[in-house]
Amino acid sequence: MPDPADRRRVADPTATPQAADEARHSCDPAFQHGVVVGFDGSMSSERALAYATGMARRADSGLIIVHVANRLPTTVWAGCEPPVFVDVPDHRTEVLGLELACADHLSEVPWILVERGGDICHELEEVGREYEADAIVVGSTHGLVGRIFGSVAGRLARRARRPVVVIP
Repeated sequence: MPDPADRRRVADPTATPQAADEARHSCDPAFQHGVVVGFDGSMSSERALAYATGMARRADSGLIIVHVANRLPTTVWAGCEPPVFVDVPDHRTEVLGLELACADHLSEVPWILVERGGDICHELEEVGREYEADAIVVGSTHGLVGRIFGSVAGRLARRARRPVVVIP
């Protein structure tokens, strides 16, 4: 088996949408049946990442770290033309990728960072489907937003077609 450092990759947030679509259809076989983990840099996602790393290590599989980027809709008004809505990318994925590349505990498993935009639950399940993941690991949501709109973990557990592990 190749050294895990040889398979460590960070998604290119500047890649074109066409390249991203091509990447979705050509998943690295080294990560098939791996562990998907949602990661946004929060404390609960840090705990989920630690647990998922251990899961992947014990299963001798890859770790697929997913960051669902916030896309901020912006209106551009060009004179008398109708307004145009533009997605402003979240550059947090770049920062997270650099932090992950320096994380010692990730040297134990092969991992990749995948950036997606959209609904968190849908994107985590979609990545899980693409990689035929054995499980999806997420941190629990705390606070008012989770209580009003429902937590990501709760919504994902209801709709996912693979095991979901929720880390408190």
